[in-house]
Amino acid sequence: MSVLQTGISILAAVVLFLFGLQSFSAELQTLGRDTLRQLMTAATRFRLLGFAMGALFTALVQSSSAVSAITVALVDARVLSLAGSLAVLLGANVGTTATAWLVSAKIAGLGAMGIVLGALLSILPRTSRVVGKSIFYFGLILFSLDLISSALEPVKQDPALREWLALAATPWIGLLAGAVAAILVQSSSVVSGLVVLLVQAGVLDLTGAVAILVGANAGTTVTGLIASIPLGTAAKRTAVANLAFNGLGVLAFAPFIVPFATWVGLQAASPDIAVALGHLVFNLAIAGFFLPWTKAIARLLEPAPIPRGVGRNPTAPSTHLDPPYALGGEVRTGEQHGNDSRTGTP
Repeated sequence: MSVLQTGISILAAVVLFLFGLQSFSAELQTLGRDTLRQLMTAATRFRLLGFAMGALFTALVQSSSAVSAITVALVDARVLSLAGSLAVLLGANVGTTATAWLVSAKIAGLGAMGIVLGALLSILPRTSRVVGKSIFYFGLILFSLDLISSALEPVKQDPALREWLALAATPWIGLLAGAVAAILVQSSSVVSGLVVLLVQAGVLDLTGAVAILVGANAGTTVTGLIASIPLGTAAKRTAVANLAFNGLGVLAFAPFIVPFATWVGLQAASPDIAVALGHLVFNLAIAGFFLPWTKAIARLLEPAPIPRGVGRNPTAPSTHLDPPYALGGEVRTGEQHGNDSRTGTP
């Protein structure tokens, strides 16, 4: 097989993976949209519930970008408070690590079974058809991962590819590559899945993989920023806060990428599991630091209320109506009221 054919095969498999991930996410969002809105309301009152819900929904729909966009829209609709949305977004960052764990589990063969089962359920009555489509697209995700892994076989010993991917071991290059990749595909889940596959194929080392995933965390926040553009100020504040969480986390971890990658490598049985573990620990660390302060951060982001009377000309006559004087049909100002009281005029 020529280099061109191999490249097209890898690209086709990646496109199939991206399509399966987006379609699976869309199906689950359709199934659970109303439930999601109801639970989001509860998240306004309970910070930990919002965090857990963000993690769970993101793990299910395999897209933190989708959950971020929905959260921003709900803040704009005043269904979700700013403080509650911050907890949900921190949970979404943790939930997106599910993709790396899924890929590292190496569930070969289940993809084809999911596609066949989903296709069969899709020809049944309505309820089964909806569930069948979700199973079909989940199977497509797993099947495309197998295709990517197979397509990488002919090139994984290629010196040029190894040399190019070795650049990611330089932390700032890996961080930048991860951020750009997540912005381009609008999904950190896609980036994490591909990174784990490259580690499994032996063409990407652990340090480079961790650097790319940490960078992808910052890049994926662009979806929320884009979603907030046509919305109100509250939605924009939510999107900016999400960018700040991930951006500050990346800046804090950047100097320690190499020792951090070494540490997770010692904790895991294999490099691909170490990648998934590093991704999880990084996001849990960000959540653990910011979650206790979501209400304080929300107060900082929200403008202070303007006290009554501020900005009014104190010499201007008041137009406030005093009910006892307004009842007679005559409109009197506060100044007239004071004059009448002093002179005894009724």
